[in-house]
Amino acid sequence: MNTLILGSTSRYRRELLERLRLPFEVMAPPVDETPQPGEAPAALALRLALAKARAVAAGRPEAVVIGADQVADLDGEPIGKPGTHERAVQQLRRLSGRAVVFQTALAVVHAAAGFERALRVPVRVQFRTLGEAEIERYLRLEQPYDCAGSARCETLGIALLESIVSDDPTALIGLPLIATARLLREAGLDPLAAVP
Repeated sequence: MNTLILGSTSRYRRELLERLRLPFEVMAPPVDETPQPGEAPAALALRLALAKARAVAAGRPEAVVIGADQVADLDGEPIGKPGTHERAVQQLRRLSGRAVVFQTALAVVHAAAGFERALRVPVRVQFRTLGEAEIERYLRLEQPYDCAGSARCETLGIALLESIVSDDPTALIGLPLIATARLLREAGLDPLAAVP
């Protein structure tokens, strides 16, 4: 079986990929994530997912490499990871009562085999109207400063939301497993064939 590498240091993506029960390595992709001028959120997410997979595959061409990225899209404007409490407060104020599309992109590259696929799995999230006290309490409890849009849906952040619409429930967390399993099968790594 080919070596599988997750080209990401995200603990969320690592935990999701573990669900497929395939052995894998983790490598940090050396990719500049700065958006290009005028780049739409969907295009940014797709470009970065592919760049991450290609960057790792360049040094490990025999491996099947997964790259992923996610950009929150508020009416065409990218909303990234806040990094700080103050920026998270600003983000949640802006997202309050609004619909946001989380553009989750996935790429799988097996350079030695000439295999390269990339796709996007959008997730539409409707935020509730949020009060200042709710925002502060949520941020103090959760500290989601490493999450695009400051909302960690797999934990308490779910209380900020009215609805989630997606073809893949794991896409919002950062790695769409339905699409991942499909692309891995195409690359020759079938999770079900590998289960003992």
